[in-house]
Amino acid sequence: MKLSGADIIVRTLIEQGATTVFGYPGGQIINVYDSLYKYRGEITHILTAHEQGAAHAADGYARATGRAGVVIATSGPGATNLVTGIATAYLDSVPMVAITGNVPTTQLGTDSFQEIDITGITLPITKHNYVVGSVEELADTIREAFRLAVSGRPGPVLIDVPKDIQVAQCEFTEQPKPVEAEPRQAAKEIRIRDAAECINLSQRPFIYFGGGMTNSDAQEELYKLAEVLDAPIGCSLMGISAIPTDHPRFLGMQGMHGHYASSMAMHRADCIIALGVRFNDRVTGNRAKFATHAQIVHIDVDGAELDKTVYAAHSMRGDLKLTLQKLIPLLEQKKLPEWRKTIEGLKAEERRTLDNRPGLTPRSAILTLNEYLGENTPVATDVGQHQMWTAQNIVLKNKRRFLSSGGLGTMGFGMGAAMGAALATRERAVLVTGDGGFGMCLNELATAVTYNIPLVILLMNNGVLGMVRQWQTLFFDKHYSNTVLERKTDFVKLAEAFGAKGYHAETPEQLDEALKKAFSEQGPVVVECMIDKDEFVLPMLPPGGSMDDIITKVGESDE
Repeated sequence: MKLSGADIIVRTLIEQGATTVFGYPGGQIINVYDSLYKYRGEITHILTAHEQGAAHAADGYARATGRAGVVIATSGPGATNLVTGIATAYLDSVPMVAITGNVPTTQLGTDSFQEIDITGITLPITKHNYVVGSVEELADTIREAFRLAVSGRPGPVLIDVPKDIQVAQCEFTEQPKPVEAEPRQAAKEIRIRDAAECINLSQRPFIYFGGGMTNSDAQEELYKLAEVLDAPIGCSLMGISAIPTDHPRFLGMQGMHGHYASSMAMHRADCIIALGVRFNDRVTGNRAKFATHAQIVHIDVDGAELDKTVYAAHSMRGDLKLTLQKLIPLLEQKKLPEWRKTIEGLKAEERRTLDNRPGLTPRSAILTLNEYLGENTPVATDVGQHQMWTAQNIVLKNKRRFLSSGGLGTMGFGMGAAMGAALATRERAVLVTGDGGFGMCLNELATAVTYNIPLVILLMNNGVLGMVRQWQTLFFDKHYSNTVLERKTDFVKLAEAFGAKGYHAETPEQLDEALKKAFSEQGPVVVECMIDKDEFVLPMLPPGGSMDDIITKVGESDE
């Protein structure tokens, strides 16, 4: 059948299994929006308040499902407003297909109204991007984009479609099923054998995984590996929810604000088995002092991550699941009572550092929230202190239920991501945010109310930009430069102005009652939880420090 380019875009999205897309219309994408209207019975478009919110929503949709999220925007400012969302997805390995309109091909390069070289701008933050040159190549370009987005190390792909390509017509044949990811491969046999010999010599093994664990669906292999090695398990921020947080071998998140036991166990290990994870600065601290007693065995599907920031004794490029399936049979069954005793000691030390103060504290707020979470509740965060408090204390049962910006650290990520996750899973989602981060995305309350998205927003309000203020307190002589917000916003009234419900809590009892009401509502609810401005996220690895310098209580940095 003969279709316009705009119709081909929408029909190919439907063919690829996209049932929900996010975006914002404009002049150079209006033909696609006309096609979305035509096929509205087969595909749902969510109109956000801002293109960045649409990108984060597509990101949240993808994180919660493992399928590519789709975002659509017009040329110029519409396209550039996607950039932060695309970069967020890129650094966290999230599959996304972004479709932008542009001026007609005859006007490209002439500085036409709202013309921008969006492929040039996004080249460093996409797996690949395309400018479609003819309507005949449009469908296959979209199919290739979907395949690329979910293959290997997932990530965003952008397709820029000039307006005349959207108008032009050609024959279109719909494929019977969506494209599949490229076949996965295990690491090379010789590298697996060498790694096994190294691991078999270890007496203090530590397993460290990241977001690649979820992408590879290698949880069962992880459990087997831990049992064979009698090893504790830790993770990066991106690894949270890959396995249940109450797993008996799981010590929690490692790194700058990670769990004490997890961070110190890695520090004392003689062999670190790293699975689908990067060794970024928030994990290693001072790299010259990182894991000085350990041999590192690193498996990752992306060869560029191997030996990039720390040297690994054994690096293996390959799919985690397939590589572990070949590695585990080569390993000797271990019983390590001394190492287990050390781990139990670290866990006891961690328990002594936990914040068990009475009253409404950041930790007690998250523990109260835990009481209302279902097994499949997606929990999103913005970026800052609340993000770390959530990562440290949230209890999650199933994979793909923690959504947080790790690599880019994007304030304002949370609302879009939470909406996308709620729409993807058909579950009530939770957003934990701060007054700073929420100020960057609260416009999307309009979207949540319009579509009656079931969403509970736990707003931890301390009146400051808490994480930066914490650094200013510890390392900048309390020079609170532009971190005290002094805003007069009444968040309960703000929620009501958007058409949502709003509640205010200053005590544990008030928070419990507010959350009880919030989780009984059908649409979005804001629960403002008052937090003291001088609360700290601890433990904390000071900048340039090693795990020997970890701060577990206020005042340690001054000793």
